[in-house]
Amino acid sequence: MSAPLRVVFMGTPDFAVPSLHALAEDPRCEVTLVVTQPDRRRGRGKQHTPPPVGAAADTLGIPRYQPESLKTDEAYARLAAETADLFVVAAYGQILRQRVLDLPRLGCVNVHASLLPRWRGAAPIQWSVAHGDGATGVSIMQMERGLDTGPVWSMRAVMVGETETAGELHDRLAPLGADLLLDTLPAIAGGVDAPVPQANSRTTYARMLTRDDRRVDFTWPANRVAWHINGMTPWPGVKVACGDDGLTLSRARPSNVEVAEGTPPGAVVLADADSGLHVACGDGKAVEILEMQRAGKRVMPARTCLLGMSMPDAAAFEPVV
Repeated sequence: MSAPLRVVFMGTPDFAVPSLHALAEDPRCEVTLVVTQPDRRRGRGKQHTPPPVGAAADTLGIPRYQPESLKTDEAYARLAAETADLFVVAAYGQILRQRVLDLPRLGCVNVHASLLPRWRGAAPIQWSVAHGDGATGVSIMQMERGLDTGPVWSMRAVMVGETETAGELHDRLAPLGADLLLDTLPAIAGGVDAPVPQANSRTTYARMLTRDDRRVDFTWPANRVAWHINGMTPWPGVKVACGDDGLTLSRARPSNVEVAEGTPPGAVVLADADSGLHVACGDGKAVEILEMQRAGKRVMPARTCLLGMSMPDAAAFEPVV
């Protein structure tokens, strides 16, 4: 790496911002262009607003390119004009065709938020939490045409906390991915080492989340209910109804409170400011709701929230979407 690598960076959400900053501030790289999704209407005023990576590019003084699609000849020509050594992709949001993958001298690498081949796809952080993975991490992968199927240059693992939400895990993995990317640059540019093919037999897929994923099924075992609540926080959020109250459940864990035999799943077993909020699940155990949000209110500890609620007798949580 005697001369700085000419890099085109492709990314869109907050997860990608630390990687962009890391590359822009590294003397081994020259980020010549940032490719991100088009500005969208956001916020209460529905103003056209650049995505987080677009805003970061402006702050760094790097030109940004925001095509609706990279499949056009115009987009291909724009990328080819950069004569890049490397494309770095982090949660960009579009599939790259082979002719784009072939443009840079060193190909394209992806900063992916899982330990591949586990959780290929769009929402690896959320599904890792929602399935109770004890550990996850980040991978730097050489890209090919398949969905996150390329060989892996490097990985770095972290433990997942018992009550850690997907949002909190996201905030830990984003800078970790940036650090690993910089550590891996010499191997990518060196032409000596080679990335390691993935073990396809161990593949799992992290599909994109939808609003339907806010539904939780209390007939599930208590640990699965807790994992799902934590994995869907902050979006799409697990929604339930309790009497006249609509609630978003934001953090949970399996409970040690005993559940009487025959208690139906979803029934509130215990609810007070001292003992907390415990709900029966399908395995005869309970889940403790640690944080939740009433309609129009902020997220708060469940025990605090209970102070302002009138929990009806024989209360039960009904899943809603």
